[in-house]
Amino acid sequence: MQTWSSVTVPRVPGTARPLRLYDTATGQVRPTTPGKLARMYVCGITPYDATHLGHAATYLTFDLVHRQWLDAGHEVYYVQNVTDVDEPLLERAERDQDDWIVLGMRETALFREDMEALRVVPPREFVGAVESIPEIVEVIAKLLTDGSAYRVDDPEYPDVYFDHNATGRFGYESNYDAETMAKFFAERGGDPDRPGKRDPLDALLWRCARPGEPAWESELGAGRPGWHIECSAIAINRLGMGFDVQGGGSDLVFPHHEYSAAHAEALSGEHPFARHYVHAGMIGLDGEKMSKSRGNLVFVSRLRADGVEAGAIRLALFAGHYREDRAWTPDLLARAEERLARWREAVALAAGPPAEDTVARLRDHLANDLDTPKALTAVDAWVEEARQRQGGDPDAPAVVRAAVDSLLGIAL
Repeated sequence: MQTWSSVTVPRVPGTARPLRLYDTATGQVRPTTPGKLARMYVCGITPYDATHLGHAATYLTFDLVHRQWLDAGHEVYYVQNVTDVDEPLLERAERDQDDWIVLGMRETALFREDMEALRVVPPREFVGAVESIPEIVEVIAKLLTDGSAYRVDDPEYPDVYFDHNATGRFGYESNYDAETMAKFFAERGGDPDRPGKRDPLDALLWRCARPGEPAWESELGAGRPGWHIECSAIAINRLGMGFDVQGGGSDLVFPHHEYSAAHAEALSGEHPFARHYVHAGMIGLDGEKMSKSRGNLVFVSRLRADGVEAGAIRLALFAGHYREDRAWTPDLLARAEERLARWREAVALAAGPPAEDTVARLRDHLANDLDTPKALTAVDAWVEEARQRQGGDPDAPAVVRAAVDSLLGIAL
């Protein structure tokens, strides 16, 4: 699958900082410790609607991770999937009397446009579930062979399920208790009441072909993959086990990330799937989480059509910490647009106060679990001094402009 066009990330003078991130599995902010190659997998969209600000907040979070690693001199191997066959996509296509393939291609193309407009550094590999079906089948077949998966006792539809106890570590990533797991499994795509399963928490790996549904021929029989297994297969076949960061929104902590880790660990016999599990908070509107099911969405494409700049969207979302659930409001956007204008006015000056301390503080705050509110405040302080002083170091405005572009992805 084709990714979007890349963006130039300027080099910034001074010394980069090692990146520390909150890890959901341990409940601690810990250093990321990549080698020369930093490896990251971020769960992508199910393309049945346009990119909304909840999506944007998530992918901007991991764009910051990408940029901090680049600043530190790492080569970054970033992989992102697209779930281009799954229940929500098929249901939306049926509701709108649309072709599910066309719907998925159309919304994926719009997502690419939105990411490019937001100046998100693209992944090295942008991989669809459909194109990955041969490798997914291979993985499921191995799980069946080693006993980590089984077929339900159903002569008509002997679907393949994962034994969630296969690794003996299930639950380590989310740290949820049994009641919470059961609740989220039922709410977020699971099928606890499917007859023939060994346990209500066992997750679907391969759905045998049903009339009117897309299916692919394979050694497993005609069918299509379950949701979680695609990320396991795509990640381990490109990044290997123990890669640096698995990322996504906080709604993916369970079941999606818990199961994708369990699948991969059962398959490989290695632990952990990822060294850090990193999750971005939800964006709300009118007091509720922004979601397609609620219909309370603010679309990136709509903001773009209204002339809202990428820099303003980034500043608005960076005004809160990435792990916090936070609200999108017209006032938030208005303040971001005002901030963007002030910053541009300052870096257009012929000179400004020395930039070294500001760049150092910007790096310090971003390296400390992507503390964007403090990072923005550090730039604000330089901007206000530059506007008041109207003089100083002639190189400083260009240095601040480069640092804001490189580390925050905002073009001034």
